[in-house]
Amino acid sequence: MDAATDSFVSHRNLLFTIAYEMLGSAADTEDVLQETWLRWAGVDHGTVENHRAYLVRIVTRQALGRLRTLGRRKESYVGSWLPEPLLTAPDVADDVELADSVSMAVMLVLETLTPTERAVFVLREVFGLDYDEIAAAVDKNPAAVRQIAHRARSHVAARRPREVVTQAESRSVLAAFQRATETGDLQALLDLLAPDVVFLGDGGGVKQAVARPVVGASKVARMLLGGLTRVDDWTMEPAQVNGCPALVLKFGGVLDTVVAVRVEAGVISGLYAVRNPEKLSHMDQETTLRR
Repeated sequence: MDAATDSFVSHRNLLFTIAYEMLGSAADTEDVLQETWLRWAGVDHGTVENHRAYLVRIVTRQALGRLRTLGRRKESYVGSWLPEPLLTAPDVADDVELADSVSMAVMLVLETLTPTERAVFVLREVFGLDYDEIAAAVDKNPAAVRQIAHRARSHVAARRPREVVTQAESRSVLAAFQRATETGDLQALLDLLAPDVVFLGDGGGVKQAVARPVVGASKVARMLLGGLTRVDDWTMEPAQVNGCPALVLKFGGVLDTVVAVRVEAGVISGLYAVRNPEKLSHMDQETTLRR
């Protein structure tokens, strides 16, 4: 069991990243990892040639089951559903492909895939697994996996941001956004927002949030400034969330909202504000993601 434990621990960050990319929930990911460990502990490890591949197969199958359950849960979710934000270690940003794949914008695109499509896309495009490995993980034959991968890749490519924005560019735009909101400068805020910017808010029915997406620079800017003027003691701080620059909003020194953005052509095209307290519970600890 010591060898089995060592193997699981050495691959834990990889397994966490796979499950989180499939589920968009750190809490559900932790549950999946617990289930993965229980199944791994019951395996005859002497018969397993490749521990990494075997663990990936277990965690993928567990995550697929959980993903289907989450789908039913989301049908009754109050308001917009956003992925659970993670405070990530700085080195996550160094892996550009990984940081992009866990960004709020791309995670939302992955939400539009079927569970199997999402699993295949994550395992193939993010982790580079071969089709035989993926087939074993999702109980499909390699030919079917190739077709699923092509379909998922095309779907994601049509919806994800078309340009790769550097961390420096995102930080610059966010710093300007922070200054504009802190000073109440409406024109500066309008200059930073794309004409068709979309704002999504997730309060989970627990905290007040917009019930539907707010679209348009003027509507979004006035909503943001109007909402903050009703709060006396608030601060906004930069953070590294899901491998990308983001902002953390505190009311009276208490974490209230995590704001992630989608930056395109030097302006903000998407704003994603998570207020649901259950989804902010992991923001007190830094998460290390690995490929």
